[in-house]
Amino acid sequence: MLSEPRSGRLAAWGNALLAGFVSPDDAALAIVGEDAMHRVEGLPGESAPVGLTLALGRLRTLGVSGLRVALPAPGHPLGLSGPPEFNARAMDAAEAVICFGAAVGLVPEVYEAGPEGDVHAEVVWHVLPVREAPPADVPSLGEAERELAEALREATEVLSKLDVAGSGPVAEAAIDAYRARAEPGRDVLAPGYPPRAVRVLQLAQRVGLLISLAYGNGHGGAVSSAEIAARSEALRPVERTARRAQVAAYNSVVEERERGVR
Repeated sequence: MLSEPRSGRLAAWGNALLAGFVSPDDAALAIVGEDAMHRVEGLPGESAPVGLTLALGRLRTLGVSGLRVALPAPGHPLGLSGPPEFNARAMDAAEAVICFGAAVGLVPEVYEAGPEGDVHAEVVWHVLPVREAPPADVPSLGEAERELAEALREATEVLSKLDVAGSGPVAEAAIDAYRARAEPGRDVLAPGYPPRAVRVLQLAQRVGLLISLAYGNGHGGAVSSAEIAARSEALRPVERTARRAQVAAYNSVVEERERGVR
């Protein structure tokens, strides 16, 4: 949750490219990030995998005017619109990119190689047909921001009662996450995104830190199975809310364009 999903980078910088804010080479470089290589397989008109620069140009010629993110989890097809075959691939990957303006989507498959301490990742994006329909369970930016703040308060209260944050880092992360709403937006999205999207994504990433620390901190003060179950129950809705907020932030420019805001 804390780290930026590859689908987020592809959608954000792809949207910046489609809107004319960045060059194709700069967009491709930002999407690859720390990975060794990205290729795109299954593009209409291409018989073999192609590089990101060519793929993004090809998507534009297919009529793609925006890219949306999906971050599904078991029982929660967040951002997906079907068909079942695409949803299943996206669910396995826990992420996908849905094209706006053409009935295709992209699902990443990651290959890792190299010795411990020097592992590099290569990514193949599989292009598959999608159903042109509203994405599932994606809130507006305003809804996402309100829900995230409320869920964070509730989860922090429950975790404090269970003494999960007793060792320090979780409590500090919770406070940091809560205060993030008032901090100036950092450069967490590509050019062209509204400041509110930056703020929402920043807070969602901080909440991801809270969740990862809470789970990675052993059982903390939760000494009984009932208390451990209560902690999981407290974290589940806030994790779901944070994923919804991430998707709302990444998809905001497409949603605005669809409503005629831009």
